[in-house]
Amino acid sequence: MKTNGARLLESLGIAFELREYEVDPNDLTAIRVAQKIGMPAAQVFKTLITTDGRGAHVFAVIPGDAELDFKKLARAAGLRRAEMVPLKDVQPLTGYMRGGVTVFGAKKPFPVWVDASALLFDRISVSAGTRGTQLILAPGDYLRAARALGAEVESADLAKDAPKEGPRA
Repeated sequence: MKTNGARLLESLGIAFELREYEVDPNDLTAIRVAQKIGMPAAQVFKTLITTDGRGAHVFAVIPGDAELDFKKLARAAGLRRAEMVPLKDVQPLTGYMRGGVTVFGAKKPFPVWVDASALLFDRISVSAGTRGTQLILAPGDYLRAARALGAEVESADLAKDAPKEGPRA
């Protein structure tokens, strides 16, 4: 299925692969998507739309097996704070349903913050803009395509650190 994301990448001459999978509406997690497309969850990036609570919005693109650290995102993006946009606002803001959000073809070119771990891989997977379809491409090409939309695109450490285990009694 051709999506707006696939069309954008084609228009930029960027190589990519479309990988489709069967959607389970009760389990839209990136970890499940990773299993279905045969990639490690750390290479399957989820796109989250966040807000500072005062009208500013930022996309956060993080590994499927990670949790967004809102303090790290706020610090990197120069915001006082960051939080998830309420689910009811995701589609009106982005044009996409939960489980299919992508920066490609979103209603507005909100700033994009990509977890720096994306740059460690030859290829990453992101939503193609619809549930059941992923785009697989080089991380540098992802950043180039996102910038082509006119959005500010940066990378930073955005994932919560794994809990440190203390000594056991």
